[in-house]
Amino acid sequence: MTLVQLPEPARLKPPDVVALGAHGMRTRPVRAVLSALGIAIGVAAMVAVLAIPASGAQALHDRLAALGPNLLTAGPGQTLFGDNATLPDDAVAMARRIGPVQAAAGTGTTSASVRRSDKIAPDDTSGLVVYAARPDLLGVLGGKVRVGAFLAAGNQNYPVAVLGSEAAARLGIDRLDPARPPQVLIGTQWFTVVGILAPMPLAPEIERSALVGWDVAKRLLGFDGHPSTVYVRAEESQVDGVRAVLAATLNPQAPNEVQVRRPSDALAAQKLTDTTYSALFLGLGGVALLVGGVGVANTMVISVLERRREIGLRRALGATKRQVRGQFLAESVLLSGLGGLAGVLTGVLVTAGYALSQGWPAVLPVGALAGGVGVAALVGAVAGAYPAVRAARLAPTQALA
Repeated sequence: MTLVQLPEPARLKPPDVVALGAHGMRTRPVRAVLSALGIAIGVAAMVAVLAIPASGAQALHDRLAALGPNLLTAGPGQTLFGDNATLPDDAVAMARRIGPVQAAAGTGTTSASVRRSDKIAPDDTSGLVVYAARPDLLGVLGGKVRVGAFLAAGNQNYPVAVLGSEAAARLGIDRLDPARPPQVLIGTQWFTVVGILAPMPLAPEIERSALVGWDVAKRLLGFDGHPSTVYVRAEESQVDGVRAVLAATLNPQAPNEVQVRRPSDALAAQKLTDTTYSALFLGLGGVALLVGGVGVANTMVISVLERRREIGLRRALGATKRQVRGQFLAESVLLSGLGGLAGVLTGVLVTAGYALSQGWPAVLPVGALAGGVGVAALVGAVAGAYPAVRAARLAPTQALA
């Protein structure tokens, strides 16, 4: 008797395995799209949650770089007896004596209210305040005038006012007509509006205020001349040192009655809060991705049950268990990978659209983009492992029965 040696089963090359996996998707396109949709939603959510905060952080960094993180503010706190403290009249001049200080300016709070009409009750302030200021304030804050001009040395004794961006919006003043400039009622005196400021993120109190000259505030508004806030610009490398001595310099007799702040720290704290919410949404994206993985696993299990005859025929023609397992695993990974790619593209579009609407630079972390597709493929591999093993265990006679 002559023994015939059967040939070794041919090994499938990676392109052949991918082609087999794609064939299973092409035969059921609607089911493939619906299965990949869950993966796409999860990946899109995760990409957007990572990219949008990155865009916001870059916008914040650019804003702080433009405004300068070297701004310090100082204001009166409380005395030992719980009363409201005051800063000395020469607090601004004292701040300028600190070596690393580049510039200093101050504002003083008045008790007057600002109104658009005398028909409005004096106690209806609309959340706006009136500050006394000098012409050097705008330079220290690094602010800009959106419309008109700022206070100048020549109009310190005249009833003119400059409105912050929020104050102008609440008073219904969005433009200035040089022929007929608008007027606002401050206390009992009409003031002509000569300028409207652009937003100032580091000085939000200025945005909600009307600024008048220091001297005219004393003469017409009963201003006592004590600064309520001192703004200091210091050398960036010496900000911490200036912060440590600023209170004692402004009020040597009672430094404990001076509160010193760094406005950029508040913006950084706000960004930390945004990061907390980002972590929450990242978790929700992970849940969506998990649900998508379950959907892929369910689809692959059903596909194995529906394609028993195909599996049996391939096994009868010489396909090994490993080849059948590789076919279904490739289909699962390919299905999830395409869903991940669609999710990444969707996340990029969402990030770009949101950043454009906010005026931010669109920042797309490379790790998030590559990780989105990688995580989707990993989910597909995990989800398709059991269906692939189940398909490989089917005996040819059982599958063809």
